Amino acid sequence: MMKMKSISASKASLVFFLCQMISALDVPLDLSQPPTITQQSPKDYIVDPRENIVIQCEAKGKPPPSFSWTRNGTHFDIDKDAQVTMKPNSGTLVVNIMNGVKAEAYEGVYQCTARNERGAAISNNIVIRPSRSPLWTKEKLEPNHVREGDSLVLNCRPPVGLPPPIIFWMDNAFQRLPQSERVSQGLNGDLYFSNVQPEDTREDYICYARFNHTQTIQQKQPISVKVFSMDSLNDTIAANLSDTDIYGAKPVTERPPVLLTPTGSTSNKVELRGNVLLLECIAAGLPTPVIRWIKEGGELPANRTFFENFKKTLKIVDVSEADTGNYKCIARNALGSTHHVISVTVKAAPYWITAPRNLVLSPGEDGTLICRANGNPKPSISWLTNGVPIAIAPEDPSRKVDGDTIIFSAVQERSSAVYQCNASNEYGYLLANAFVNVLAEPPRILTPTNKLYQVIADSPALIDCAYFGSPKPEIEWFKGVKGSILRGNEYVFHDNGTLEIPVAQKDSTGTYTCVARNKLGKTQNEVQLEVKDPTVIIKQPEYKVIQRSAQASFECVIKHDPTLMPTVIWLKDNNELPDDERFLVGKDNLTIMNVTDKDDGTYTCIVNTTLDSVSASAVLTVVAAPPTPAIIYARPNPPLDLELTGQLERSIELSWVPGEENNSPITNFVIEYEDGLHEPGVWHYQTEVPGSQTTVQLKLSPYVNYSFRVIAVNEIGRSQPSEPSEQYLTKSANPDENPSNVQGIGSEPDNLVITWESLKGFQSNGPGLQYKVSWRQKDVDDEWTSVVVANVSKYIVSGTPTFVPYEIKVQALNDLGYAPEPSEVIGHSGEDLPMVAPGNVQVHVINSTLAKVHWDPVPLKSVRGHLQGYKVYYWKVQSLSRRSKRHVEKKILTFRGNKTFGMLPGLEPYSSYKLNVRVVNGKGEGPASPDKVFKTPEGVPSSPSFLKITNPTLDSLTLEWGSPTHPNGVLTSYILKFQPINNTHELGPLVEIIIPANESSLILKNLNYSTRYKFYFNAQTSVGSGSQITEEAVTIMDEAGILRPAIGAGKGYSEILFATSPVMHTVRPTFYKVQPLYPRIRNVTTAAAETYANISWEYEGPDHASFYVEYGVAGSKEDWKKEIVNGSRSFFVLKGLTPGTAYKVRVGAEGLSGFRSSEDLFETGPAMASRQVDIATQGWFIGLMCAVALLILILLIVCFIRRNKGGKYPVKEKEDAHADPEIQPMKEDDGTFGEYSDAEDHKPLKKGSRTPSDRTVKKEDSDDSLVDYGEGVNGQFNEDGSFIGQYSGKKEKEPAEGNESSEAPSPVNAMNSFV
Repeated sequence: MMKMKSISASKASLVFFLCQMISALDVPLDLSQPPTITQQSPKDYIVDPRENIVIQCEAKGKPPPSFSWTRNGTHFDIDKDAQVTMKPNSGTLVVNIMNGVKAEAYEGVYQCTARNERGAAISNNIVIRPSRSPLWTKEKLEPNHVREGDSLVLNCRPPVGLPPPIIFWMDNAFQRLPQSERVSQGLNGDLYFSNVQPEDTREDYICYARFNHTQTIQQKQPISVKVFSMDSLNDTIAANLSDTDIYGAKPVTERPPVLLTPTGSTSNKVELRGNVLLLECIAAGLPTPVIRWIKEGGELPANRTFFENFKKTLKIVDVSEADTGNYKCIARNALGSTHHVISVTVKAAPYWITAPRNLVLSPGEDGTLICRANGNPKPSISWLTNGVPIAIAPEDPSRKVDGDTIIFSAVQERSSAVYQCNASNEYGYLLANAFVNVLAEPPRILTPTNKLYQVIADSPALIDCAYFGSPKPEIEWFKGVKGSILRGNEYVFHDNGTLEIPVAQKDSTGTYTCVARNKLGKTQNEVQLEVKDPTVIIKQPEYKVIQRSAQASFECVIKHDPTLMPTVIWLKDNNELPDDERFLVGKDNLTIMNVTDKDDGTYTCIVNTTLDSVSASAVLTVVAAPPTPAIIYARPNPPLDLELTGQLERSIELSWVPGEENNSPITNFVIEYEDGLHEPGVWHYQTEVPGSQTTVQLKLSPYVNYSFRVIAVNEIGRSQPSEPSEQYLTKSANPDENPSNVQGIGSEPDNLVITWESLKGFQSNGPGLQYKVSWRQKDVDDEWTSVVVANVSKYIVSGTPTFVPYEIKVQALNDLGYAPEPSEVIGHSGEDLPMVAPGNVQVHVINSTLAKVHWDPVPLKSVRGHLQGYKVYYWKVQSLSRRSKRHVEKKILTFRGNKTFGMLPGLEPYSSYKLNVRVVNGKGEGPASPDKVFKTPEGVPSSPSFLKITNPTLDSLTLEWGSPTHPNGVLTSYILKFQPINNTHELGPLVEIIIPANESSLILKNLNYSTRYKFYFNAQTSVGSGSQITEEAVTIMDEAGILRPAIGAGKGYSEILFATSPVMHTVRPTFYKVQPLYPRIRNVTTAAAETYANISWEYEGPDHASFYVEYGVAGSKEDWKKEIVNGSRSFFVLKGLTPGTAYKVRVGAEGLSGFRSSEDLFETGPAMASRQVDIATQGWFIGLMCAVALLILILLIVCFIRRNKGGKYPVKEKEDAHADPEIQPMKEDDGTFGEYSDAEDHKPLKKGSRTPSDRTVKKEDSDDSLVDYGEGVNGQFNEDGSFIGQYSGKKEKEPAEGNESSEAPSPVNAMNSFV
């Protein structure tokens, strides 16, 4: 299982382009323009009465607009109300209600006006209302006594709030009451019981209303429901009647459905377009009814219909006029059904068809403002200008109102104004501002100069040219320095100036120039386009089945554009990889060591660049290792005892006995048949049935001598076929079908070859299979010509006209009759070569490498066949710069279909070409048009063929070069640029020298000694400079210095370096970082511990290198061990090393011709003895424990002797003195508490005494056990050796002052207790 997907960044460009289109009409803010409302509060604005009221109104314009407000239709003087302020440079109002002012005092309808010298814009009418969350009215709620099975409605009747509250039912524990098909909440908040059950009895049905705007919840008084079951009613009746009375309540009886809401058989509902339509039906009945919804005369709208509240509520979102109709809800149970029809009418508040848009005109121009809206009922349209009804506004001779359109003619600067369109009906209104701004402005281009666009090949390229001007400028695009205007189907020109290349190719790379012009001027802008190769995963991860504890590896090898740096991310089940050392991420693979069951899942390799993203996925399945010994699974044995029964003309029944399964269940049986009459010995697939089935009814064809066999299949494989069944010959019949794939294609200009696919043997249905072939010329009133042929698949009609259409049909027949009438197909007689060459061939040279050729199409009759297209032959005659002819290599371009133009790419600049055009049909090519000669203009040259730097001295270098392989014109000069490079690879000032075109060498003198230089060298023609070649070299340190050999040009950086003259160093230049000449890894350092080592290094070379670390035991001949470094980090931790061992280590970079650092040696630290000390083995601890044990033994002996003597202890004396009942001992005989006494003192239990915390005492617990004492408070010995402390049972623990430990008893605790 593997998935792969690719995402291109072109979608982001498309979104950007659409955003540009939206803002294309915006007037730059540095130009005069009327106000535009940019932000305003909603029409229905409900505010929190506890917070300040903020009414928004923001606008832009030039000059900046001033703001004013009306309230309830009259001017609102803000300066006279101390609680109201307007934000600076804004029209937003802030009403301060924190000083005891009530929000209700500022209810009303507000409207904002933004005004400057060019007009006035107005906001919507903003209705301000404070939210309200009133309390429930006090009411006395009587308990609801209801009989089991009856229906019940608990009314909520929430207080009317603003906005309306959200209703829910809960109990006293604030838990939502469970709802079901039987018990549910209606849209009005009431709780409906279709039938009550005894478990519905409770006293805390509470309705809550949550007012979200004020974040408050109001609670209704609890409602009590008591459900009387039939059994309890019978018991009550029996208790009040004599034995002779006949009594007994009726049992719970089932009832058909009755609607609780809505009432009656029909109702009406009006909803507005775009809203959510909610229809509800709740029914009573026993059993609980089920609700179903239908729309009379139509279907419920797909994708917009939802059922809620156990299908009691029908919800249709985004309703439209098409949803008008009758909706029927049907409630049904086992005893019957009922229904209700709701007639729904969808009305519509006004909505825009065409909203008016800002209009920018130059003086004398014409224009229109269009305001079109729809609704139900149809809205009325009214116009205002600068906030005043247009009927009473100052007249403008350039303006004419025509219903929903205002027409402007020959506007002048005074015609600038803001127009408002108001569309309203009884359900609402729309208000839109649109200004008319009369300006005279030359074109300006808003897109930044030299902006770089990058796209992936074969994806759309959108090159922006945002502009403004009045009159509206015309936009033209050019490619290259002296390219011609771009036209043709390969480009799309958008109204906002954007140039779209639907399918960008590598040759689309270059400079594009956008030119904007109107009658007031012209401007242009250049942008750059780079087309990159797409990123491709050339080796994708594959599906793996791995046993536990084994190793799994997924590959992800990529190919990408060399200028894009990809990043590879691995995901597991669309999440990050687990933070586990077992997951090893390599440069192009993922390895999972010691696989476990939790590693099962989908692994995805994602490759991202700045322009595109590709991914591929594969599934890892972890399986258990095979058991030992393994159970032998095998294919099943073949079925036995095949039997044919129920023979009919077109069917028969086959049965069999399955063979042995061999430890793998049979999943299915495959039935095959042999036609002994037509294809003896060949078995065909008939059908297959599940493994549990041993009988099948088979369909048969006429005139077939059938034999059948059965094959069993399990997970291991297929069994051998069973023995064949007995034969069964079916009767003959007419053919059921005709030949397929009938075609008519001529092989010669005067014939028609009719072919078809013959029927199979059993399809003949009888002996004597033949075919009736019929044909006639199409669109000619001819009779059918027919011929009967033997069982063949081709017939040739001779003597036909060249390439004319024919109607053809082929019918099967046998000795019993004909097949059904066949369908007709259209064929054509043979083609001949075209007769006429294309005429009026014209060549338009677009640039030095591209030309466009046009021709007139040939008449279709002269094609004499299927027109396949046109071929353009073109070839280079000679180069205009070298004046030397060479071998003529003709190139051919084919243009499919009836195309009359084409592009000739890949031309060589400054050359002479010839071409001709020919028409092509299925037979071949027609005659060629006369040769057309055209010439390509000069282009930029290729790079010089080589650049050598030789003879380095202390202060000079010699440069030699070869002329460009492709001069593409007349060379005018060479340009040499060079600059010094210091030791940190920073560039110094650039020096430029222009060299005559006839030179091939140059000696640079007055250079600094032992200095590296970088050279840039290119040729140029009159068109421009060609691509450059670079080299690097150094001047020698002294006369005895080592002279390095020259490096071949054009193969990257050279190892030769050089320096500038001393004059260039009089002022220290500013240097710029560049890449090192060759990669190197140096300063490998190691910090080793016992079992691991930190390796770090310094790297100089290309970015994004992938490193690895190799290591091994020093002096060993074993192979180096290799570890891959994740990412481009310059450090790595080697783990799992042996303590006290010398190691060798080195660092390398992947893909750099095996480049690696020098070796480094390190030694791990010696293994340290464990510092952990087992206290149980220490002599002092053993002695201490022995002393504690002896002390405990002495204590036991003393306690035993004292107890037998019966005397009072010092503890007893203290207890008698304090008389605290909380510390009374427990009696030995009955487990109760009493005072301590000797054997003669048996006092009863005092009322003040108490038992242990668990109220029980175990008799087997010894009173003499010091373990019991140790679990109580601290025990201590007095000076006379008596034990001081409270006696308690095991279960009662009361911490004593100074020792609050709750640890279990241990010798250490005992020691602490007795110190």
